[in-house]
Amino acid sequence: MKKQNLTLFGMTCTGCEAAVVTAALEIEGVSKAIADHKKDRLTIWTQTPVSTVALKAAFPKKYVLMDDVLAQVPSKLKQLFPLFLIFGFIIDTTVLIHWPKWNMTAMMHDFMGIFFMVFSFFKLLDIKGFQASFRMYDPLAAGWPVYGFIYPFIEFALGVCYIRDFVPQWILWITIFILGLTTTGVVRVLIQKRQMQCACLGSVLKLPMTEATLIENAVMIVMTGSLLL
Repeated sequence: MKKQNLTLFGMTCTGCEAAVVTAALEIEGVSKAIADHKKDRLTIWTQTPVSTVALKAAFPKKYVLMDDVLAQVPSKLKQLFPLFLIFGFIIDTTVLIHWPKWNMTAMMHDFMGIFFMVFSFFKLLDIKGFQASFRMYDPLAAGWPVYGFIYPFIEFALGVCYIRDFVPQWILWITIFILGLTTTGVVRVLIQKRQMQCACLGSVLKLPMTEATLIENAVMIVMTGSLLL
C-alpha cells in the first residue's frame, strides 16, 4: 500500500475534514484517508498512486490541491524576483517623474497610485483565480467571497485617487482598512507556517506567501499612516 501526502487548501473545520475524507474514499483505489485542516494536509493510502487530475476532480472547487510530489518549486528568491522587479520599476518611475524636485507627499501619492494600479492589473488578468487564492487568507474575503471579486476594482480606484492627488482622509482610512485586513491574514499564515500562494499579483504569477508579502503591506500601511499626520 502506498502513501500520498497532499496539500489541500480550503479546509476550515472538522466538518471540512470529514467531507474531504468522504470524497477521497470515493476515488477508485483509495483505501484510507486522513485530513487535517490546521495543517492543510490530506494523506491517502492506495494500491497504486492516484493522479492529480483524479484527485482534483473528486473535491469541490472550494478546495485547492497541490501534490507534494509536484510541489518542488524554485528558491524563494527566484519566485519573488517578479515582485522585486515590479517594485523596482515603480520606484524608478516615481523618481523619474519627480526628478529633480523632491516633494515627498507628491512622491508617496504617485508611488502608491502606481502600486495599486499595477497590482490591480495583475489581479484582473484572472479575477476568479485571484479570488480563490485571496479568500484563503484574507479574513473578509473568507467570510464574504464577493469581496475577492470587488477588491481589484477597489485597488484600481485607489490608484486613480492617489495619482490624481485626490487623497482626503477617508481615502487614507480605506487604504489602511483593506491593507490591515490582508496583513492580519498574512501574519496568521506566517505564524502557522502554512505553505500558500500569495495573491498580491493575482494567480498569473505564482508567488509564495513569505515575509516579503508582510513587508510589502507594512510599507504601504506606514506610508498611508504618515500621510494622515
